[in-house]
Amino acid sequence: MALVRKGSRRIVVDGTAYRWRLRGRPTYFQGLGWSPCTFAVEHADTPCMTLAVTIDQPHPSNWIGREAAPVLPSGVAAAVRFALREGWTPTASGSLFHLDQSAGFTPSS
Repeated sequence: MALVRKGSRRIVVDGTAYRWRLRGRPTYFQGLGWSPCTFAVEHADTPCMTLAVTIDQPHPSNWIGREAAPVLPSGVAAAVRFALREGWTPTASGSLFHLDQSAGFTPSS
């Protein structure tokens, strides 16, 4: 499952190039603050196994005005390093690799 190139950003982590993307518009549940923000990462040259990272904050474009910090390249790099330690192999074929870092997220009521 490859990322859409439009809107993706390039990042180099420990000498390896990746592309990452945050959905521009939140999903319905993210827009209402019911589910946390998620972004995707893949190897830039050999996009085989996509990494889906769920973080502990609402989507920055949520509809109800919940405060959310932007997803920064430093946070993406940290998630990539952690996922690699947890067994993500970005150049191997396979399904989506989920990294859940949403502990502490409180859904809107």
